[in-house]
Amino acid sequence: MIPKPLRGIIVPLVTPLLDNDTLDIEGLERLIEHTIGGGVHGLFILGTTGEFASLSYRLKTEVIHHACRMVNRRVPVLVGIADSSFAESLNLSVIAADNGADAAVITPPFYFSQGQAELLEYLRHVAPRFALPVFLYNMPAHTKMMIEPDTAVAAAQIPQIIGIKDSSFDLAYFKRIQYKLKDQPDFSLLVGPEEFTPEFVMMGGHGGVNGGANMFPKLYVDLYHASVERNFDKIIPLMNQVMRISTTIYRVGNYSSSYLKGLKCTLSLMGICNDFMAEPFHKFKQPEREKVRKFLEEIQSSKN
Repeated sequence: MIPKPLRGIIVPLVTPLLDNDTLDIEGLERLIEHTIGGGVHGLFILGTTGEFASLSYRLKTEVIHHACRMVNRRVPVLVGIADSSFAESLNLSVIAADNGADAAVITPPFYFSQGQAELLEYLRHVAPRFALPVFLYNMPAHTKMMIEPDTAVAAAQIPQIIGIKDSSFDLAYFKRIQYKLKDQPDFSLLVGPEEFTPEFVMMGGHGGVNGGANMFPKLYVDLYHASVERNFDKIIPLMNQVMRISTTIYRVGNYSSSYLKGLKCTLSLMGICNDFMAEPFHKFKQPEREKVRKFLEEIQSSKN
């Protein structure tokens, strides 16, 4: 059973691929062992960092099966079930439950625009039908809508909805939700952007869903614990390392996908998994790969 609230660093796992529809199974296993060995408190598969929108349903099913088998209940597994079709989201929730996952994560249905009242009506209708507890995923950059604080608070009254991951880059948004849910301490509040993790945790948030934990899990876990302890002597140097990653590896090339390209390229250079990216994106070419290699060497040497 998933802890309530879920605390700590939940790694939004990349999906290692050999081609557009072939999972890098050995790479996935190395990545899972690498992140769990680094102390992460949970895994989130088939999220934005996992390229869920570019993967076939067959491949999503394979990812769920292998990831849950490899984790073997050592940490909670959250499965992204976001889709424009409710039937497909429901199918994925059943597959996730059948494979031993602990919770599902859902965004507002994308493509068609919705109002807040329509979104809340949708959640009240569908959440009881899902086979797992549900986390909301506020990702306005990709869904074309913000889950407004009042909507999130109203959704928190639905028994199946147990938390929210916010990737809006808006700490004031979190504070409004936190204040309105002060009588629901078991509702999990998680932040996506790793640049905000210390502030978020020190303000009462429960943890971070930080992509950098794919590469350096111990760094983000240490940052989380230092933030819980409000130990600024530890937070400041750790946060400097996080910002170094954010301003180098995530900023190679002039792409909207630079974050994910850099993340997968780094994992490949570390010998963990393949860096193939599903269409419409492509992995870095050699000049960009060499830039990432240089940044990685500098980051690793600065940690020693």
